[in-house]
Amino acid sequence: MYDDDSTKSADPSGVSRREFLKISTITAAVPLVSTPATVMAAGEEVPVYGPGKVPISLSINGKKYDLQLEPRVTLLDALRDSLDITGAKRVCDKAECGACTVLMDNKPVYACSVLAIEAQGKQIATVESLMQAGKLHPIQQAFVEHDGSQCGFCTPGFVVAAKAFVDKHPNPTADDIRRGLSGNLCRCGTYAGIRDAIAQATRKGA
Repeated sequence: MYDDDSTKSADPSGVSRREFLKISTITAAVPLVSTPATVMAAGEEVPVYGPGKVPISLSINGKKYDLQLEPRVTLLDALRDSLDITGAKRVCDKAECGACTVLMDNKPVYACSVLAIEAQGKQIATVESLMQAGKLHPIQQAFVEHDGSQCGFCTPGFVVAAKAFVDKHPNPTADDIRRGLSGNLCRCGTYAGIRDAIAQATRKGA
């Protein structure tokens, strides 16, 4: 046996094992607070955020939200858990199914694969923004009329992706529609109804 303090001089850090344990215990009892830091990358200083919560400002459906979130929090988690905006669904959580699709600066993205901190300065639109004054968006109405949903988990993502697709392709062919929505999956297999809904929405000038 030996006294931990006796090893202090041999430790290059000058901290004994006993002192290290004391420091660790105190640190564990104090909530993590983010402090500004930078690292060098490619010859430039790059800011490092976290590991504690940092201020994050998001613009969602035309409204600004100021949050305190850890940098690791995804946009999907921020929407659902912090803001109770639950239209985007967590299904695969691996950026494969499209159920969490939202628009970022009018481009469809998987909210589960975008960090909330990365979405700052962007205009985020979720499925909740499509209905106006209690009236369904033409794409939403078309989904209803063509029975484009069954369980409903994929529907919000499909509707948002369809909105972005129709905005970019006002006169799509059947092949255009299939390719344009290939990033969204429907486990219930209602693809025929979804394709018909989009075709109807384009005819009505959605």
